[in-house]
Amino acid sequence: MIEFWVIFTGLLVGVTCGIAGVFLILRRMSMIADAISHTVLFGIVMAYLITQTLNGFWMLVGAAVAGVLTAYLVQLLHSSGIQEDAAIGVVFTSLFAAGVLLITLFAGNVHLDVEHVLMGEIAFVPWDQWTVLGLAMPKAVWMLLLVLMINSIFLLLFFKEMKLATFDPVYAATIGVPVVLLHYGFMTSISFTTVAAFDSVGAILVVAMLIGPAATSYLISKTIKQMFIYSMLFGATASVIGYYLAKFWDTSIAGMMATTVGFVFIVTFVSQKIIDRRKKALVHKLDMP
Repeated sequence: MIEFWVIFTGLLVGVTCGIAGVFLILRRMSMIADAISHTVLFGIVMAYLITQTLNGFWMLVGAAVAGVLTAYLVQLLHSSGIQEDAAIGVVFTSLFAAGVLLITLFAGNVHLDVEHVLMGEIAFVPWDQWTVLGLAMPKAVWMLLLVLMINSIFLLLFFKEMKLATFDPVYAATIGVPVVLLHYGFMTSISFTTVAAFDSVGAILVVAMLIGPAATSYLISKTIKQMFIYSMLFGATASVIGYYLAKFWDTSIAGMMATTVGFVFIVTFVSQKIIDRRKKALVHKLDMP
């Protein structure tokens, strides 16, 4: 049963991050995900200092606020004339460093260490359980199911608006689509996804899960709906394969999951290049007299 919960948690991380990562890739905001995955530490620490509890709900609220704050500050600096990558670098390092300092100064004796937030430990997931309506499941599973539901509802409600705001934001704004509100709503869902994955794969490795499957699906998809399906499949498959490879080699489970994501991307990229080259060669051969 322990192995089941570990695999199921990894699978949920793959699916949840796979959904959230699609619009990150399409909107060319991959580095924002990296920034948020670090700056949520500031929000988590602030949530603890205000509530004096490690309750998962308040951690989610703190992370969401930090995620929106990150997106707002990056947008503010960028609109002031600073390059976007420089704005991300300044905001990311400043808020992350502030989070580390606050832990050192005010939460040194609490189980809120930086290593846990960055690296996570999926093998410990089955021992930390919540009972809801008489059903006991690991806390990470409850949180991931909640975030998966939030992300799915957000997409179902605003899929057309998000698609329009992604490919033609000026036209979307002129016909009344709330582009800015959608942007911050999307950033909030990314923050929720990031903090929900903390206990399983950690803040650094969740970036691989957010970007890798979506980037891989982008290589082979012809529609956005296909991209969502492939992204979820790649994320879930990498999680399961990564778990068994980690078990075989007795190494870090989260690290092997992220490595598998990268390996799947490289294999898909090379395969796609070979297929494209063969297609061009075939077309050239057919065009020859």
